[in-house]
Amino acid sequence: MPHLAIDYSARLSEGFDPGALVRELHPLVVEESGSTGVCKTLLRPVRTYVGDGACDETPFVHVEVGLMPGRPEARKTRLSESILDLLAKHLPTGDTVEAVLSVEVRDLPVSYRLSPPRAHR
Repeated sequence: MPHLAIDYSARLSEGFDPGALVRELHPLVVEESGSTGVCKTLLRPVRTYVGDGACDETPFVHVEVGLMPGRPEARKTRLSESILDLLAKHLPTGDTVEAVLSVEVRDLPVSYRLSPPRAHR
């Protein structure tokens, strides 16, 4: 049931395939987090973003993973590191050198609710 959001610079080269990344990312997150169910992922290409001067043109990929509370911090840290390794594999060589990669693994708030699937009409 993990929820993922991937924000990435639209400036990344055409060699970056977010769909291929997600196909490897889902089983990695489920296995390393000890989750059950399926991941739900939002892919959000970002065309405009604000940096601090020299970084304005730096391509980036940021992955946010929301999990139900209760996992040890060490497990979430290992998951973050594994995701960073996977991100590096999915960026073309030129982008890997200059891109900023980041991961945040966080607990979903206590107020989080998931509705049951509904039949489509």
